[in-house]
Amino acid sequence: MINSWFKTVRNAAVVSLTLSMTLTTTISFAGQAQLSDDSNYQKALDKMAAERAKKPSKSKLTDDDHLTMEQFTAKLKKELPNPGIAVGQKVPMFTLANAFGQPISLKKELKKGPVVLVFYRGSWCPYCNLHLNVLKNAKPEFAKYNAQVIAVTPQQPDRSAEQIEKDGYPFEVLSDISSKVMKDFGLYFELSEKMQAIYQKFNLDLESYNGSGRNVLPIPGSFVIDQTGTVVAMQAQVDYKARMEPADILLALEQLKK
Repeated sequence: MINSWFKTVRNAAVVSLTLSMTLTTTISFAGQAQLSDDSNYQKALDKMAAERAKKPSKSKLTDDDHLTMEQFTAKLKKELPNPGIAVGQKVPMFTLANAFGQPISLKKELKKGPVVLVFYRGSWCPYCNLHLNVLKNAKPEFAKYNAQVIAVTPQQPDRSAEQIEKDGYPFEVLSDISSKVMKDFGLYFELSEKMQAIYQKFNLDLESYNGSGRNVLPIPGSFVIDQTGTVVAMQAQVDYKARMEPADILLALEQLKK
C-alpha cells in the first residue's frame, strides 16, 4: 500500500496557534472532551497501522526506489521549509468548482462564518480519507461555532463526486484544476519522473485523477480562517501522514468567540 512510500519526515512544520502554551493545554482538553473517538485522527491512524501490521505484504520497492523517495522528500523539505500561509496572514480569495460543477467562492462562504480549509492529495490517498472522515464526524461540533469545512484537491470533479457518493462527505470538495490555489497557499509541488514511476508500481497514475500532464500534489494542509480572511490556526507538513486534529480546530474556533 501507499503508506510505505515515504519515510516519516519530522519537524517539517509545526501547528501554529495564536495561543499561549498554558491556554492551549487547558482549552485543548475541553475541546477533546466534546469529541468522540471517531473524530480523532491519531486514533484512526493508529488503528489503520495496527490492521495493516496483521497483513504481511511483500514490498514492491527496490533499494533505489527508497533512495529516490528519501532524496525527493529531502529536496521538497528544503524547497518548502515552512509550507502554507502563516497564522495572522490574510488568505487569497478564490472561486473554484465543486464536485458537481458549481462555483464556490471563499469570500462568500466566509460571510456565513469561519472556514476550515483543508488541502488533500486525492481520493486515492488513505491518509486523506482518514482525515476527511474524522472531519466529517466532527462536523456537528464545528457547526456550534457556525464554521464549515471546505476541502480542496487537485483531482478532477468527477473523482470528487465519486468520493462524496461513496463516503458521504457533508462539505464542499473543490477541484483546483489550474493549481493556482495550491500555489497561492504555498503548498504546491510536482512529482519527478522517478517518483511518478514509483507511484505507478502501486497502480497509481496521478494523471487519471488530476488530468493529463498534471502530476502535481499539495502538501496536506489545514487552515482555520476567520471571517476577515485571516488564518488563526494552521498545520501543513511535508510528512503526508500528519494532519490537523479536529480538537485543535475546535480550540481555534473557541478562541474566535472570545
